[in-house]
Amino acid sequence: MRGAAGAPSLHGDAAEPCHDVAVEATRVDRWLWAVRLFKTRAAATDACRGGHVRVNDVAAKSAAPVRVGDRVEVLVHGRRRVLEVACVIDKRVGAPAAAECLVDHSPPPPPADHPGPVFGRDQGAGRPTKRERRQLDRLRRR
Repeated sequence: MRGAAGAPSLHGDAAEPCHDVAVEATRVDRWLWAVRLFKTRAAATDACRGGHVRVNDVAAKSAAPVRVGDRVEVLVHGRRRVLEVACVIDKRVGAPAAAECLVDHSPPPPPADHPGPVFGRDQGAGRPTKRERRQLDRLRRR
């Protein structure tokens, strides 16, 4: 297949995935970054260093290897993700290709119990008085 300028394409045929290079194992921080759970490798490394990553129920350092079939548990943005490694990649790929490289066994996210603001003011009522402001502050702090 040829690129736009007639040069050979780096990815071969469009139907082939660009992550077809067989990698047996890679670092857990690199895999988490490659499957797009973290925006940067540094963030993935920090999560490992902070104890937020477990591989096969063992706390993992950033250099811990992951292989196909391993179970990776990660705390990302306050949510626990349980993933199974379906394909080992060490280069960042697009979102559709990254989704093929993991099987998500995560529990569903908790329902958002954010009812919205309890307090309200009439349209055009002006600035709140000092007393109303204190009541609002007390209500917001709970």
